[in-house]
Parts: sequence; structure tokens; C-alpha cells
Amino acid sequence: MEPWFGDEEATAVFEYMKSGGWAMEFKKTSELEGMIADFVGAKHCIMTTNGTISLTLALLALGLKAGDEVLVPDFTMIASPNAAKLIGIEPVLVDVDPKTLCMDLDAATRAVTPKTRAMMYVAFNGRAGDMQQVVDFCRKYNLFLLEDSAQALGSRQAGKHLGTFGEIGSFSFSVPKIISMGQGGALVTDSDELAGKLRRLKDFGRTGGGSDIHDEWGWNFKFTDIQAVIGIEQMKKLPARVLRKKEIWQKYHELLKDVSQIEMIVTNTDDTSPWFVEVFVDNPDGLAAHLKSHGIGSRRVYPAIHTQKIYQDAWGSQSFPATERIAARGLWLPSSSQLSDEDIERVVKTVKSFYNND
Repeated sequence: MEPWFGDEEATAVFEYMKSGGWAMEFKKTSELEGMIADFVGAKHCIMTTNGTISLTLALLALGLKAGDEVLVPDFTMIASPNAAKLIGIEPVLVDVDPKTLCMDLDAATRAVTPKTRAMMYVAFNGRAGDMQQVVDFCRKYNLFLLEDSAQALGSRQAGKHLGTFGEIGSFSFSVPKIISMGQGGALVTDSDELAGKLRRLKDFGRTGGGSDIHDEWGWNFKFTDIQAVIGIEQMKKLPARVLRKKEIWQKYHELLKDVSQIEMIVTNTDDTSPWFVEVFVDNPDGLAAHLKSHGIGSRRVYPAIHTQKIYQDAWGSQSFPATERIAARGLWLPSSSQLSDEDIERVVKTVKSFYNND
């Protein structure tokens, strides 16, 4: 994965700085928020520093406090549970469904306790399970639904963009994402009340812009207009990149479908914009080494959260069979939006040579 910036971003930043912009969050950030809200179909979008802080702010806005619990999948980027730990909320790890790599609702049922206040549903690699079932689950157990859609910009289900099914959805714009501003996070919601809380939380709890009256707790997690200027140009390119991501996935799948040693997740690219291409094999380290010897980079998928040193004391003795199998077998192949068809064909040829002992 790599960022994809062009002359448009460079020119826009240059013109902005020549115009006398102060670089701080202001009109360009508001313009970017409007573009993101329109794209996903949400009433409000609130920009912040990164996707980890966006999740933390969302939990605070929903009223969770130290000692409360939030359900989090065991298979995710570590930002998901860490965002809760940052403010003393306990992430309760839940196994995933191997068909989607998203939270298994049967396992989630067993994980709910009287302290559980929310579910952090991660749309892994742009996919989601049946979101109506997720919504119904949260209603049944009286849980807030926070969607970690960091990997799902451009993915929809039943005509709705992922991130808009729950109370709040979170997106990320770090370097590997489909569009990037170097860093950055966005929160989307249809609730006027939650939008107001989020804006105050990220701006010292001010009662209003330019005021030094603080009736609520808040911190400085504001964005910058320099990043927003880049983001505006990136948003203009997003539809084409979503289309290309789908084409890349389809081409990999078509070329690898007859390799019996490789398993891929069934993905409906009519709805899903895959962030990366993952394969599951019995010897991912061997395949990665073979690819590297031919000048091709790859990367192991995330380890199970419960195996990470910082979570082992609380969760290391528990079993998460699906996550453990996925983490043991998963490898990400080159997935940049800039890949040509010839690049993909070269990667696939090299993968096949590993299994043919070439």
C-alpha cells in the first residue's frame, strides 16, 4: 500500500498557503466534512486527528465511562481496542466469522455482560456481515453501535454506506488508506446532539467558537486546513479509486481461483470496496519470503489481539478459534490503487511459482 498524491494536491496546498490561510482548522475543513458527509450519506461529519482518536471521541460522546465495556473483534487493527483502553473502557474481545472476518454475533451474545454498553463493529477490509442483524443485536441488548469503518470507505450494503447504520461511524485517512491526508479521522452521524458533543470534545469543550468558557470536558483533537486542502483533492479522486480497488480484487481472484493451496474470502464487489487483497495459505511466511526474493513486498495480516503482549494478561488464556486460524494463515499481497494489470499478473505468476516449485 502507498499514498497516491498528484499535482492537484501540490497545487492546492501551494495556492492555499499563498492565499494567507492560517493552516488551522477552518473553512477548508468544513468543506471537506461536507464532501465526506455527502459521499456516505450522513447528516454530519466531524474531522479529527486520526482514526484512533475518532473512536475514542465516539465512545466519549456516547457517554461511556471508565469501567464500562465495549465489544471489539479479536481480529482487527490494534487501534480498535486501544481507543477504548485510552479512556479506561474495557474492550471485550469477540471471535469473528470466518466468512466475513467481522464480529461473530453468536460469540458476541456470549460476551455481553451487565457492564456492556456498546459494540465496536469493524468492517474488516471493507466487508460487513448482515448489518440489519447487527443493528437488531444492539437493540436487543440495548447497546450503542459504533462502526469502525476505517477500511470501508466506498463500501455499502442495502444502499447504505457502511458507517451509517449505527449511532456513529468512524473513518481513517492514514497513509495506506484508499485516500489519505497523511493522518486524519472522520466521524459521521445523523444525530445533531452527538455531532455537537463530538465538536465540543475535540475543541476543549468550548461553549462556542472563539470562547474560553468550558462547561464540558474537552481536549484539542482538531484537524488542520492544510490536511483538508489535500483531502478535498483526494475526495475528487475517490470514486475512480473505489472502482479500481474492485477491479484489482476481481483480477487477483480470477487469476488465483484455480490455485488449490490458496483461500480467499468471498467478496461481493458490487457493494464492497476491498482495501487490500488478502490470501490464506498454510505457509504464509514461506510465500512472503518467496515473493521478497523476487522483489515483491507482502505483509502478514494482523495477529489476534489476545496474543498481543499488552492484552495477554487479560485474554491470553482464552480461545478464539476463527481468529487464531485466520491470523496464522493470512498474508496481504500488493494492494495499491496504482497497481497495473501487468503488476498483478507478475505477482500472481510469482505466487504460482512458489507452489509449482519453480
